[in-house]
Amino acid sequence: MIQLTETAPEVGDDVVLLTVPADGGYLGVLRTATAGLAARLHFALDEIEDLRIAVDEACAMLLAIATRGAELECRFAVTEDALTVEVTVTTVRGARLPSESSFAWKVLTALTTSASAEATGRHATIRLLTRRTEF
Repeated sequence: MIQLTETAPEVGDDVVLLTVPADGGYLGVLRTATAGLAARLHFALDEIEDLRIAVDEACAMLLAIATRGAELECRFAVTEDALTVEVTVTTVRGARLPSESSFAWKVLTALTTSASAEATGRHATIRLLTRRTEF
């Protein structure tokens, strides 16, 4: 089941929550949502593509440690000049995200303004922030 919810915005933010099954077949939904929201902010085409790739990579990292039947919860926060994407999944016991020196993290940090992650108990979250480049 795919669930889309708009939440009450934080001060000056539009927040969209999108939940999809933790299955690679649904990543296209998240990539499309990412592109649509980035386009709303008037990101350049190459910035949109970079962010789509980063979201795909972050989700792939999380899918590798997700429990069977888990859902990817994706929170998009849209501000005047930035898009923050937080993806969370329930993880298997003892799951670890790739280290910050891994190739996957190098990809995330190269394609976004900043990337961070946290694994607490049975959940892992990857947070991506991309600011629009001004021309």
